[in-house]
Amino acid sequence: MPSFREAAALLCDLGRACQGRGWVQGTSGNFSAVTSREPLRLAITPSGGDKGSLAEGEILEIDAEARVVSGRGRPSAEAVLHLALARARGAGAVAHTHSVWSTLLSEAHAGEGGLSIAGYEMLKGLAGVTTHAHREWLPIVENTQDWPTASGAVEEMLRREPEAHAFLIRRHGLYTWGRDVPEARRHLEVLEFLLEVTGRQAWRS
Repeated sequence: MPSFREAAALLCDLGRACQGRGWVQGTSGNFSAVTSREPLRLAITPSGGDKGSLAEGEILEIDAEARVVSGRGRPSAEAVLHLALARARGAGAVAHTHSVWSTLLSEAHAGEGGLSIAGYEMLKGLAGVTTHAHREWLPIVENTQDWPTASGAVEEMLRREPEAHAFLIRRHGLYTWGRDVPEARRHLEVLEFLLEVTGRQAWRS
């Protein structure tokens, strides 16, 4: 488990990488890493900042109630989702992007309750997946301006879908996670690739 300082450096690097690929335009997206389990503490990016130009000193530390323990500024209201993932999945890091393809597909498949992706070699980049024949189900949840209230339902969904490596928020973006920042970053790269392939294929037909 990284120290807060180590986590801050990793999150800033991840933010730069994602901004460079167009996944966190403007002030969108947020990233976190667990720095302690007992008590639960997360290093997390602040709300309203350009994730491509964050300095390590801007990273916040929050507790299990999403209260700021150290740092200036405030976390996104979605910090409660990062905490839900740390609890329900034991995630060591969480990545949230607002890419074009995740946003478009979250709307296109909202009526189905999720998006299924299968048959691609790239799926083997997800933890525990050993064959391209794997079927990955990405649940889609409705967007809200009240995540503190809605986070309980998201946590229940995560427990109902133990095989999922990610979920989509309708007209909003992608959430994925991993045991640490490198794994969360790998999952993000794999899933953004798969979402773009899925989207391009659908729009071509």
